[in-house]
Amino acid sequence: MKRWPRSDAARMLRYALKWLVLGIGVALLAGTASAWFLLALAWATETREAHRWLLALLPLAGFAVGWVYLHLGQPVEAGNNLLIDEVHDPRQVVPVRMAPLIFLSTVVSHLFGASVGREGTAVQMGGALADQFTHVFRLRADDRRILLMAGISAGFASVFGTPLAGAVFGLEVLAIGRLRHEALWPCVVAGVVADQVCTLWGVHHGVYSAGLLPALSVGTLGAAIVVGLLCGLVGMAFARSTHGLSAFMKQRVAYAPLRPLLGGIVLAGVIWSTDAWRYAGLSLPGLAQAFSEPLPWWDFALKGLFTSFSLGVGFKGGEVTPLFYMGATLGNALAPLLQQPFPWLAALGFVAVFAGAANTPLACTLMAMEVFGVGIGTHAALACAMAYLASGHAGIYKAQRVEGSKYRWRR
Repeated sequence: MKRWPRSDAARMLRYALKWLVLGIGVALLAGTASAWFLLALAWATETREAHRWLLALLPLAGFAVGWVYLHLGQPVEAGNNLLIDEVHDPRQVVPVRMAPLIFLSTVVSHLFGASVGREGTAVQMGGALADQFTHVFRLRADDRRILLMAGISAGFASVFGTPLAGAVFGLEVLAIGRLRHEALWPCVVAGVVADQVCTLWGVHHGVYSAGLLPALSVGTLGAAIVVGLLCGLVGMAFARSTHGLSAFMKQRVAYAPLRPLLGGIVLAGVIWSTDAWRYAGLSLPGLAQAFSEPLPWWDFALKGLFTSFSLGVGFKGGEVTPLFYMGATLGNALAPLLQQPFPWLAALGFVAVFAGAANTPLACTLMAMEVFGVGIGTHAALACAMAYLASGHAGIYKAQRVEGSKYRWRR
């Protein structure tokens, strides 16, 4: 057996210590930002539900956010896509203003009733805050790439309470067909520590139960494949409709603040006239219902439409929690057809739609195990892998590159 030279061992130790320190620094910032953000979101949601007249101000809130980004936020308006682009082709440090701008604009979106999520905000805050270490330590381009990936992992892990899924998400989200293993240690450190930091601030994440997990059988494996297939198609449809509406609005409405103003009028009018309050904001009560009682089959589609419209017209926020809702309610609706327990299929759908829409099947499989227990791992892996295949090369992140086809026959 070949001995490991002492020089290599010393370099490895220096590398591990360097990224342990940097990873902890990134995690402290990202975990704290996520904690404050989640507390602010809880306040915004409670305030909106207690004062539903705030929905009438949604168009004005959209205009205000659009105006601020037009005058102060154009360098960071690309959001998650800017971070992904900077990892692929490092050019300049992400302006620190990205963090407060996306924090405040997302809270405003939730306060006045837009149907948006929270992952995008946490990831942008984590990446922007992490990138400030580039100035402090004068990091090279290769180290800066890893730093940004650690920030992405820290933001994702802390906002959802899933450290392992967050760590792998930072490696997997950048490109289809490639994992950047050189960043594994920094991303794991950042994800694990950021999750703990967020918890130390007194923030608690939602708890969902998949119920009694069925044993492996032909029937359950087949059900997981069917759920994954349909979830992948739903994720693809969501990504394409959101990008399509955004492009349409930019083409037809040149002045950016007018897009969320006009969209806010439509959105507020529909919610108020149809009593569709369950689709405003994160829709966490409806998400919880998917694990406790049967829901109408169309519930997932309506949440998708409301969120796609909200993001497409320019409201700020994430996509992932709405995708969780869509997947859980789709799984809930499929339970009678597949003759499987609806909490279990809701759990598979919870992760599978996101796996297809974001092209991150490994991170989503780990998330299923962290949220619902390790026993769901085999079925979740099957559903997430199928969703990944079924969604094609579309995705919610336009900057995500295709560095290897999902299908062997494609060159």
